[in-house]
Amino acid sequence: MMTTELCDKAWDLYSTKIKRMCFDAWIEYCSMKKIARELLQKKLSFARHFHENKILKLILNKWKTWVQLRKKQHERAAKRLGKVFDCTLQKIILNAWKKETYFNRKAKRYMEQHTEEETEEFIVVEGHHAEGHERHPSDKDKHYSVRHSHEDYVPTLLLKPGKDHFVKLPERALAQIFYYLTLIDLARCAQVSRTWKAMTQMGSVWSNINFSAVKDKVKDTVAGHILLKWHTNVGHLNLRGCATLHWLTFKSIGHCKNLQDLNVSECQGLNDELMRLVTEGCPALLYLNLSHTDITNGTLRLLSRGFPNLQCLSLAYCRKFTDKGLQYLSSGRGCHKLIYLDISGCLQISVEGFRNIADSCSGIQHLAINEMPTLTDRCIQALAEKCHQIVSVEFNESPHVSDTALKALAECKLAKMKIEGSNRITDLSFKLMSTFWPHMKRICVADCQKITDASLKMIAPLNDIVVLNLSDCMRISDAGIKSFVDGASGSKIRELILANCSYVTDSALIKIAQRCPNLIYLNLRYCQAVTDAGIETLILMSSLAYINISGINVTDQALDTLGKQWRLKEITISECKLISDSGIKKFCVDLRRLDYIDFSYSQQLSNHSLKHLAFGCHRLTSISMAGCPKITDVGIQFVAACCSYLHYLDISGCIYITDKALKCLWKGCLQLRILKMLYCTNITKQAALKFASRLQKYEYNDDEPPPWFGYDTNSESLTLKKQKKTRHSIVQSPGEKSMESSMPSTVDPPPEKSVESSRPSTVDPPAEN
Repeated sequence: MMTTELCDKAWDLYSTKIKRMCFDAWIEYCSMKKIARELLQKKLSFARHFHENKILKLILNKWKTWVQLRKKQHERAAKRLGKVFDCTLQKIILNAWKKETYFNRKAKRYMEQHTEEETEEFIVVEGHHAEGHERHPSDKDKHYSVRHSHEDYVPTLLLKPGKDHFVKLPERALAQIFYYLTLIDLARCAQVSRTWKAMTQMGSVWSNINFSAVKDKVKDTVAGHILLKWHTNVGHLNLRGCATLHWLTFKSIGHCKNLQDLNVSECQGLNDELMRLVTEGCPALLYLNLSHTDITNGTLRLLSRGFPNLQCLSLAYCRKFTDKGLQYLSSGRGCHKLIYLDISGCLQISVEGFRNIADSCSGIQHLAINEMPTLTDRCIQALAEKCHQIVSVEFNESPHVSDTALKALAECKLAKMKIEGSNRITDLSFKLMSTFWPHMKRICVADCQKITDASLKMIAPLNDIVVLNLSDCMRISDAGIKSFVDGASGSKIRELILANCSYVTDSALIKIAQRCPNLIYLNLRYCQAVTDAGIETLILMSSLAYINISGINVTDQALDTLGKQWRLKEITISECKLISDSGIKKFCVDLRRLDYIDFSYSQQLSNHSLKHLAFGCHRLTSISMAGCPKITDVGIQFVAACCSYLHYLDISGCIYITDKALKCLWKGCLQLRILKMLYCTNITKQAALKFASRLQKYEYNDDEPPPWFGYDTNSESLTLKKQKKTRHSIVQSPGEKSMESSMPSTVDPPPEKSVESSRPSTVDPPAEN
């Protein structure tokens, strides 16, 4: 039965359903409307973006048209200026040529007239001689030059003017002379005459070609032509840093069948494809330098196939090959004759890579692994498992190398060891030397802080040590030095470096002077405990030729003593505050062989020092006077007038030197090749650039001297200046602390100079590459 309640319930259900349908339809309508709005916004943004791009495109097209028009205008203007410049230059050249021709004609007429007068005088005197004396039959074919008096009559051969006597030298001597010339110099010599051109075309002159000396000027086509022309003569080729040489040059290298030494380090464009061209035609190659290039595993694979006789290989700082590439060295005919390997800076090599080297090149004798923070004892152990012929090792800047690595090399016959900057090397390494390597010759353990006097006592019995470097080993004292020089190598040591060993005193120097008669090089830089008394004892060593006493509180008395070392060739006295001009004067009295001196950062020295050096040491080739504010143009004039062999000059921080000094150097020092002019405020950029055309290398800026030079642009000492300011502030406010004295010091110390000097090596290196 249909009741009222059932009808109400049905109505509620129906109305609820109708409402739900309407609400769902409304929600769907709203969402579609929202989607429609979003779509409209996207279309509008896209249209706006399209419109903006269209406008930008129109603007860019107009700008591009304008730029092209301006370029054409600039090109037309440059061509016009070029024509005007060429015409002016041609006029200048023609005028100079006319003047030169006029003077040559005048000189030629004078010489012809002078020759005719000499001939007439010769005839007249010959007649007098025939009347007054009997002529010897053998004298009738001789010519004589006659002086004003017949009593001083001396027969001499009359040389014909204009004859080149240089060509009379043997061919071997001529080849040796031209061997030292660069390619540009050879080209200039070939333009002198036909005879000189023929001399430059000797095959032995082109056995060693150095493109690195002209790397900024040589072109790919020129280098390729030269190599193709002399491909049978080229034995040594240097392309270091030649970024302009590419496919044609390396294709020509592939034709040099007798090439033995190739240096392509720092060639930025070198890749595996170019090396493939070289490996196809140079089977006799012995030395190869690939350092600082982008070679990969492909090149290492080619080495084992193309260079079966390779003996020396440098892969320093090549970081694109992997451990697998080193494994290729044993493939094919392999590089089994390799005796020298340099993998410095190759951080990607792991223990597996060193194991591959040991498998491929077990005959290695000389190993250089510098600047490798990733090098560990495990790497050396993996290498030493099969490489038992190693003679010399270098582990500079490898902080993780310890005594364990050297212990792994116990079966080798080491004669040279160079380890710098490792705090894990202790006295145990020196015990290994005395036990396993009795023929050790060169020991360098610079900046190894755990080395003590006990180490020197352990190596005292070794007989053959000629070089010992203990710089920055702070624990070394007199006791260790005395025990070493009293040992078997004391009389044979030739180089001794004790830089920054603060516990070394005069007592050690006295012992060195007594026990080391063959010492050639001595470095005492920053040995603060050394005084004049210790330096005076060095007079006992007549063989001493190179000495470094920079940063020591020695006086003029010590310089007077060193001036009596007549064999002295090089001295470094930088930062010696107690020496004066009078000391330099005494020092230069008897030194005729001195060719290098460095008295940088000695603010008390003036032009008088340069005057005495220039007049007393004519053979000087290198002078460093950086940080000497009292040096002026007058001092440089003395140098330019007397030091004609000067090659290197450092005048950085000499604030009173002007352009006038450069003019004097231009005229007097014709062999000057390196000039440093940093912080020279009175030298103009124009003068520096003008002089730079004749230099191999130069450094210049006109900035103010940095604080660690110790003085300002007015040559006033910064220390005195600071003290004056501090006193002034104390007088003004005695109860308050000076602001300047309370601030932390921001002045950096002067840069530490290299321990190794530019001296020639006294012992031949184990292998040259």
